[in-house]
Amino acid sequence: MSGVGGSDERVASIAGAVEATWRIEGAKIVATLSRYVGDFGFAEELAQDAFAEAMNQWPRTGVPANPAAWLTAVAKRRAVDAWRRRERFAGKAALIANELRADEAEALAGGEPPWDPDAIDDDVLRLLFISCHPVLPREAQLALTLRVVGGLTTEQIARAFLVPVPTIQQRIVRAKKRLARAEVPFELPAASERAARLGSVLGVLYLMFSEGHVASSGRDWMRPELAMEALRLTRIAAALMPREPEIQGLVALMAFTASRFPARIDAQGRPILLADQNRARWDRSLIGLGRRSLARAETLSVERSPRAEAPRRGPYTLQAAIAACHAAAPSIAATDWHRIAELYGELCRVAPSPVTELNRAIAVAEAEGPELGLRLVDEIAAAGAIAAFHLVPSVRGELLARLGRAEEASAELARAAELASNERERAVLREKAAMVTRRGT
Repeated sequence: MSGVGGSDERVASIAGAVEATWRIEGAKIVATLSRYVGDFGFAEELAQDAFAEAMNQWPRTGVPANPAAWLTAVAKRRAVDAWRRRERFAGKAALIANELRADEAEALAGGEPPWDPDAIDDDVLRLLFISCHPVLPREAQLALTLRVVGGLTTEQIARAFLVPVPTIQQRIVRAKKRLARAEVPFELPAASERAARLGSVLGVLYLMFSEGHVASSGRDWMRPELAMEALRLTRIAAALMPREPEIQGLVALMAFTASRFPARIDAQGRPILLADQNRARWDRSLIGLGRRSLARAETLSVERSPRAEAPRRGPYTLQAAIAACHAAAPSIAATDWHRIAELYGELCRVAPSPVTELNRAIAVAEAEGPELGLRLVDEIAAAGAIAAFHLVPSVRGELLARLGRAEEASAELARAAELASNERERAVLREKAAMVTRRGT
C-alpha cells in the first residue's frame, strides 16, 4: 500500500480521517442529500460513493480543509450523473444546479463550507425520524439509526448486538426497500403525529444506550462506546427539539448513568456493583450535564402542565430524577432511598412495568427494610410476567441473604445465574451464591 497513495502511515492517516468524517458529519451529509434527491436509500448510496472516492483521492491530494463540504459536492455530482443515466436529468438538475455552481468550486478548493459544520439543522432530525419510521420493525429501526445517523459500520453494529454481519446488512437493505416502497417523504411528521413518532425515536435511542450500559448477552459486562453513541444522538435530538421535555429527560438519564462508567468495571473487566463503586471516579462533567438537562426537563414539564395540576413528568424525566438521587449521594448508605421509592411509585403510575415494580421494591427494601421489600418482590414473582428472567431470583437472593436465610438465598442466586445471559453477570451471581453459602455455614 505504499504506491500511489503514499506510505502505509499516510494511507492509515487518511483512512482515519475518512472514518472520523463519517462518524461526525455522515448523518448531516446523508440528510442533506436526502432533502435534495428525495430518496433516503439513494442518498445513503451517494454518500457511500463519495466516501469511497475520498479514499481514492485524498491519499494523493490530501484531506480538504472542509471534508464534509467536499464529500457533499462529490455526492451531488454523482446524483446528477445518475439522473442523466436515468434520463431524468432535466427535471431533477434544476433542484441543485444553482447550489452546485455557487458552492462546488469553493468547497472543493477548501474554502468555507456551504453549512456551518458545528451547527445542527432540521435535516438530521428528519433523518432520525425516518430511520425510526413506524413502517419498520424495531430491530430494523435500530440498525438503520446506528448505521446512517450514528455512523457505525455494519461490522460494529453486528459486534454490538452479537449477530452476524450479513444479518445486519440484510436488515439495513430491507429497511431501505421498505421505506422506498412506502414512499416515506423526507420531512418531519405532522404535528398531530409527532408525539407518537418521537416516542419511537427515543425508544430506539434508549434501547441503544441500555444495551451499552448492560450488555444483554456475551462476555462483556458493558459496551460503553455504544452507550456514548446513544447519548451523542440524543443530544442531537435535544438540540433540534429543545422544548421537548422527554428528550431533555433522556439526555439527563443517560448522562447520570454514563457518569458511573469509569467505576463500573475493574481492570479485568469484572463488574463493580453500585454499593462497591469508588464514587470519586464518577465523571463530574457528565453529572453536570445530567443536572442541567434534568432541570430543563422539569421546567418544560411545568410549562406543559395545567396550572391546577402537578407537573406531568414523563418516564425518562422520572428515571433521570432517580439517577440524580444516586449522583448526589456520597455513599450507598447516604442515598435518599425514601425519595427514590417515591419516584419509582410515580414512575409505576406513568409507565407501569414489572421491572419498574421490581426496582421500586428494591428501593423500599433499602428505605423500610428487606422484609417489606421481599414481600413486594414475591408479589411480582407471583404475577409471572418476568419469571423467565434472572432479575427476580437475583433480587430475592439478595434480600433473603440480608434476612439471614442463607440456604434459600444461595439457591435463588444460583437460579438467577442459570437464567442470566451475560457471562460476566452470571459469574457475579455465582460468586454471590458461593459467598452466601460460606457465610451460612
